Amino acid sequence: MALAAALEADLRALSAEARRKYPAVKDAAEHAILKLRTVTDPSQIARNDDVLRLYMLACDTRNVKLSILGLSCLQKLLAHDAVPPLAFPQILETLQEHCEINDEILQLKTLQTILTILQSKLHPGDENSMSILLGLCLGLLGKSRNPDSVQSTAAATLRQAIALIFERVVYAEDLPAQKGTSSRRPSRSNSVSGDVSRSMMTAKTEETAPGSSSDSRVFMTQEGRLGLKLFEDLTSLAAGGQAKWLSFHSLQRTFAFDMLDYVLSNYISLFKNIRPYQEVLRNQVCSLLATSLRTTTGAEGEPQFRRIILRAVANVIRLYSSIVLAECEVFVSFLVKSTDASLPSWHRIMVLEILRGFCIEARILCFLFETFDMQPENSNVVGAMVKALSRIVISMQAHDNEESWAAVSGMFNSKAKGVEWSLDNDVSGAAIAIVSEAHAITLAVEGLLGVVFTVATLTDEASESGEVASPRCENPNSSVIVIRGGPYATLCIAMVNALWRTLLEALSLVLSRCQGEALVLEILKAYQAFTQACGVLRIVEPRDAFLSSLCKFTIAQPVELEKATSGGHLIPLIPLTPAALKRSEPPAEPRESVVLTPKNVQALRTLFNVAHRLDNVLDSSWILVLETLAALDRVIHSPHATTQEISTVVPRITRDQGSQSSDFNILSTLDAQLFESSGIMSTPAVRSLLAGLMEVSSNGVQGLTTGLGLAGTSSGPRTPGAQGQQTGSKMFAVERMITVLMNNVHRAHVFWEELTDHFIKLAEHESSQVRTVSLDALDRSICAVLACDQVRQDAADDPSTLRKDAFECAVILPIKTLFDNCQKDEVQSSSLKILLHLLERHGEKLHHSWPDILDLLRSVANTCDKELVPLGFQSLQVILNDCLMSIPSTAMDMCVDVAAAYGAQKTDINISLTSVGLLWATSDFFARGVNHEIQETEDRNVGSTTSGRKDLDCDTLLLAVLGVIQKLGTDDRPEVRNSAIRTIFQSVSSHGHRFSGDLWDNCLWILIFPLVETVRHLAANSSKEESVGKELGMHGGKPVHMLVHHSRNTAQKQWDESLVLVLNGLGRLLKPFLHLFQTLDQFGEAWTTILLFGQESIVNGSKEVALAAISTLQTIVVAYASKGSVGMDYFKTAFNTYEKIVYSVCDSSSKVMAKAKQELLQSLAEVYVQGYKMFDQSTYLRLLALIDLLSRNPVNSSDGSAAGRGGIPQVQRTSLEVLPTIKPLDATLAPMWPSYFQQLVSYLPGGEQCEHCKLGEEIYTKQQTLESALSKLPSSKCSTTNGQQENISQGFSEKVADILVDLYKLMPSDSKELVLPDIIAGLGRCMAMRRDFPDAGIWRTAVKAYNRILHDEFRPEASGKDRISTVRAHVWKELIETYENFLVGTCGRAVVLPSGEPAAEALKADESLEACMLDVLSEKVFACCEDAPEDVISRFIDLIDRCAARTCALSLESAALLPHNCGRFSLLCLQKLFHICSCGDEGLVNPSRIAVSRMALPVLMGRCNVIIRQFSFDEKLNEGALLPSVRKEEMYCVLEELSRLVLHPLTATTLKPSRNQLAGTTQKRKLSTIRDSLSVSNGSEQGASERAHLLLLYSPLCDLHLILGRNHFRDDKIRESLQVLLRLVGPCSGHSLRVENAGSSKVCPLFCNLDLKVVCGNKELDGACYNCCNLPDGCRFVNPNGTTAACL
Repeated sequence: MALAAALEADLRALSAEARRKYPAVKDAAEHAILKLRTVTDPSQIARNDDVLRLYMLACDTRNVKLSILGLSCLQKLLAHDAVPPLAFPQILETLQEHCEINDEILQLKTLQTILTILQSKLHPGDENSMSILLGLCLGLLGKSRNPDSVQSTAAATLRQAIALIFERVVYAEDLPAQKGTSSRRPSRSNSVSGDVSRSMMTAKTEETAPGSSSDSRVFMTQEGRLGLKLFEDLTSLAAGGQAKWLSFHSLQRTFAFDMLDYVLSNYISLFKNIRPYQEVLRNQVCSLLATSLRTTTGAEGEPQFRRIILRAVANVIRLYSSIVLAECEVFVSFLVKSTDASLPSWHRIMVLEILRGFCIEARILCFLFETFDMQPENSNVVGAMVKALSRIVISMQAHDNEESWAAVSGMFNSKAKGVEWSLDNDVSGAAIAIVSEAHAITLAVEGLLGVVFTVATLTDEASESGEVASPRCENPNSSVIVIRGGPYATLCIAMVNALWRTLLEALSLVLSRCQGEALVLEILKAYQAFTQACGVLRIVEPRDAFLSSLCKFTIAQPVELEKATSGGHLIPLIPLTPAALKRSEPPAEPRESVVLTPKNVQALRTLFNVAHRLDNVLDSSWILVLETLAALDRVIHSPHATTQEISTVVPRITRDQGSQSSDFNILSTLDAQLFESSGIMSTPAVRSLLAGLMEVSSNGVQGLTTGLGLAGTSSGPRTPGAQGQQTGSKMFAVERMITVLMNNVHRAHVFWEELTDHFIKLAEHESSQVRTVSLDALDRSICAVLACDQVRQDAADDPSTLRKDAFECAVILPIKTLFDNCQKDEVQSSSLKILLHLLERHGEKLHHSWPDILDLLRSVANTCDKELVPLGFQSLQVILNDCLMSIPSTAMDMCVDVAAAYGAQKTDINISLTSVGLLWATSDFFARGVNHEIQETEDRNVGSTTSGRKDLDCDTLLLAVLGVIQKLGTDDRPEVRNSAIRTIFQSVSSHGHRFSGDLWDNCLWILIFPLVETVRHLAANSSKEESVGKELGMHGGKPVHMLVHHSRNTAQKQWDESLVLVLNGLGRLLKPFLHLFQTLDQFGEAWTTILLFGQESIVNGSKEVALAAISTLQTIVVAYASKGSVGMDYFKTAFNTYEKIVYSVCDSSSKVMAKAKQELLQSLAEVYVQGYKMFDQSTYLRLLALIDLLSRNPVNSSDGSAAGRGGIPQVQRTSLEVLPTIKPLDATLAPMWPSYFQQLVSYLPGGEQCEHCKLGEEIYTKQQTLESALSKLPSSKCSTTNGQQENISQGFSEKVADILVDLYKLMPSDSKELVLPDIIAGLGRCMAMRRDFPDAGIWRTAVKAYNRILHDEFRPEASGKDRISTVRAHVWKELIETYENFLVGTCGRAVVLPSGEPAAEALKADESLEACMLDVLSEKVFACCEDAPEDVISRFIDLIDRCAARTCALSLESAALLPHNCGRFSLLCLQKLFHICSCGDEGLVNPSRIAVSRMALPVLMGRCNVIIRQFSFDEKLNEGALLPSVRKEEMYCVLEELSRLVLHPLTATTLKPSRNQLAGTTQKRKLSTIRDSLSVSNGSEQGASERAHLLLLYSPLCDLHLILGRNHFRDDKIRESLQVLLRLVGPCSGHSLRVENAGSSKVCPLFCNLDLKVVCGNKELDGACYNCCNLPDGCRFVNPNGTTAACL
């Protein structure tokens, strides 16, 4: 439908155009429009000729517009195949007519129509029609009068027509559509190597293309013949002749050649498969090309024509060389000759482009070389071509035109960036020559590079196909690399041998002159590729030549440095020629600035790549690489070297360290990677590499004597700021040998001997730095090799024997060789350091070499060299600490002997001390292997861990180690001796639970006890003279000695320290194993010896020895006494020893210090606390006697001073800590409580020594006398301060009094009664000290203890218990005496302390104690006094009354001077009397309290009567004057207490009034009232009896009232209290009287308000004698203000 619509639109336009002049066309158009509406597809249009007839009619009008419209519509129909084939002749005729019309648009439309016909199904199949169509195009192209657009369109149409024709030919002949590269300039990559790779890929694609055949055929199809005729005509036209088939006489030869080249380059299959085409190519085309090449005049000499010819020739050679061999040889020879400089530059460039193309196309290059160069009868086409290119490059050297070289570099840089240079670039003037020359050189260089990369690529193909074995063989241990041969390999070898010299000459020149980065990279790639190819092909000479040439460019050359730098002072290095590389002396380290250019850096990278690739095949050529790398290493680590990016003018400190060191870091990394990759090299290659390194190393150290000039090197990156400035640094070759070894340890046995011999040789060099480097290298080498599998495997193969021929021994041998043969101390020290390092890292892996190592270490210990011995000992430390699990059993004895040698050496005492520690650790190791089943279950569980060595005789080895330690235990050096003593005891005690009986016997009788006896003997015979310290130097002409502490300035003091360690060791040993030792024979004697040793050490030893002995005895005895596992005989022997020790140290002549006594006290206490079950009563009494003896003898003549007044000696302080702990602890010792407390009480002031203590001293004295008599020795009597109380300090007694209370609470009740009297008496003595020592604390402590004991003893619940009457009587006796002595003798007295006036707080505290005493008496004692005698109670009451009477018994003058505390104490006692008589708030329920109150009430009433009357007397006597405050307070207290006093009915019955008490009153009435009141109280009327005591004091109270009123007494408190008291008298009478004038009946009190006045008429009466009951008639009470008052 779209076609119909388009045609309809065209028909309407055609109708409109022909409307006026051509009505027939108009009518036909309208008719065709109607026809189009009835059709739907192109086939229907083709069957209907109306539309086509219309178009033909429009074209026949020869009107341009109508013809154009008609041709346009015709093209649409042709494009849609809507034209019937029968119409083709008519269309062809019409086209011919239109070609004759000179209209540009019409001609263009005609050409379009022709092309449309060729592309449609209407394509003519006959030769005539095709000839006519092509002729039309040629006619339009050949007419010079036609416009350019028509000619160009005609040329394009003709080219497309030819292409369509030959495509139909290929299709008809059933050939593959095989096309070559573009006929124009082929596309290129950014590098020559990329072009070569692309050409190889293209060649492989063409070889594998389907449909290609090597056999040509003669028969062709009609299309084939048509194409052949066309090709022949094109050839004829190109030759300047006439076309036979096209019927066209002439054509521009350039266009004809262009078409000819197009067909040749795009339809290759026609010429390779159809023979007629081949013949035309061979006979006509090649002849034409040969003729054209030779002709240089006329059109043939024009650049464009020449370019087309040369391109055609190149395509023929490239595509059809196998068809036209002879012609190709001619063509190539002509091209090579055309490179002559006599030809124009553009011509040379064209030729060089072709040759360059041949060189980068590996297929054509190989074909040419195989066909011609490899055939003797043919000429060397490729060789000539390469030489021609090389000549062009070398010719530049004669001109020395730097601008051309710069242009060449610029071209390569542009190509690397993707910009292609060509002659089409705008150039003018003098630049044309430079550009042309540079372009020619560029093409020549690219051609040479193409040859190189082609060879390299073909070599890779040969390697991949298996024709040549790769240098990277899979087995690095392989020693032979075989060349198997093959087409690729043969070709490559021939090409290398034929071309390498030419290539090397040209490429080396280019590399030396160029500076551009891209060009340098390309040349270096070529170097690398060609060198690697030679290596793969095993061609030695060209490989070494290229490698040597490459090494030249690794270090900056003079010319390059001058060009590359614009400033600075540079000293160029000598170029590294092969001869220079092999000289014996290395180049000296540059002293001035050296710049590595980018070319140098890239050359070095290339060298690294080559070395990596050819590492297995370089063999002796390694020396070239290694010498270069050594020079590079010196440059890298030179302080004057840098890269070109950094200006040498800039000071070094201001440079950018990051950019400066980047290249150096990269080069260093590449260098390290090269040698690290040696692990994958073959074994011969590794040996070759090491041989080269050894040669470099030997050459480098020749002539050196001081080590200067050795360049520092390191496998790590270059460190900024420290670039190579290392004193005594490592040599390059040595360092790299280590790297190679590290990466080839698995096969180190192959070259180990040669390598170590070289290191040993260097270690003997005169230069110290060379020696240092070599020794370090040997160290690292040995440590690295010992980690290899072979050493481990040798040890695993035969673990029971030690082989001298094992590789491990060979590895260790260089160390022993250095130590034995080299006499230099530095080398010997370094050899020992190497040994230390290998032991630290691989000691556990060694096996066969242990005898050699231990023998070396023993020889070191015997040298006595201060530098060597410490180094050897460090190795021994590593062995004993880390390697015992791996040392063979046969070498263990040697190991112990070596340790003994280092312990006994005198060179360094610290080494001996550390040796002891190592022996200790070794003994622990062997002890863990001892696991005899002799212990209890828990012991076996603890010791279940073993050493894991089943192959060792651990018992024998352990005894050997302990024997060595024992010998060191008697060393004359105190430090070593002491360390050994500690160690042997610690080791045995730590692992004793593993020992068998035999092992214990050996340890005790061979090691331990002989050591003890030896130390005792040596200590006893040691010197007491002071030793002089070590001389440190001279000062002022006098020697200066080291100061020695006074505790160690004699040999005896030093041996004392050893004795201390022996004693502590014995304790540590016997504590866990005493129960085991009891089962051993002869241990009884040993036990006695140990105890005697301890006794002598305590009694006769120094302070520290004595303390250690005490600690040891305590440890031994306590450990087993607590468990009861020690025999009683052993315990008694030990206690007897304690007893002897105590009596000895308490002797007056003893020199034992107080500290030892303290420890003895604590030890005895600890023995008792832990082992009290071992004590019977007699032993306990002996223990008390010992404690008492030590407590009473705190100091002796040897002590410097005793404690001052009030101070407590240290021994007694310890005794205070011990005494509470030695109380009886079980039922067996319970009867000992009284003895225990008697001893405690004896320490109080005035106490006497206990009988059991005196008896113990007597028994000990008798025993000593008897023993002395038996032994015929003088007896050592115990001359102690037998019972001297003055040794007991007051402070000690005070502390004893304090602890008595707590201990008393713990005592059984039956024992308390026995000791209570003594305790009360003892505390009473302490309390009585207040009179003489008021400021002492002992009486205060005693008071507190006294109160606490009475508070605990006199409890109501304890009062009903059965008591021993005699004991209780004694208790009450001591109790009353204590109270009398304290209260009467010390309390309430005026006290002046030594400091002057008594402090208020102290007085207050003392008064509190006094009050507490009275409280305990009144509250506790009187509450539980039912068993107390009446006289004792009377004495208590009288005691209190006496204390209360002190104030009133004084005169007024004395009372005024009485201290306040005295008055307060009297008042307190008076208050206690009231308290005793009072029944309290709840009434008396305790019979004891009632009995005491009945006895105390009369005393109280008498005391109150006395006080009231005395106060009345004093007030009356003074007539209103102020009385002393103490009297007022006393009176006020009495009145207050009387008002508060409430009597128990039973207590009130003891009251009996007397005449004196009623004096001054109306006798009859008053007497009857009081008696009645008392009788009522007897009648149990409690309300009246509670205040009955007031009736007895009625008279003195009335008298006091009258006196106070008369004297106008001004103390309101006393007046108010007295009034309150008088008001309480009334209810006490118990009578209810009638008051007649009151008008009512009420109870009349005995006394009324005494403040009222009695007035009878106008007369005032005495109110004290009247009240409401006896007021006379006519009288009244009057208030003080005059008003009448009612009677109460």
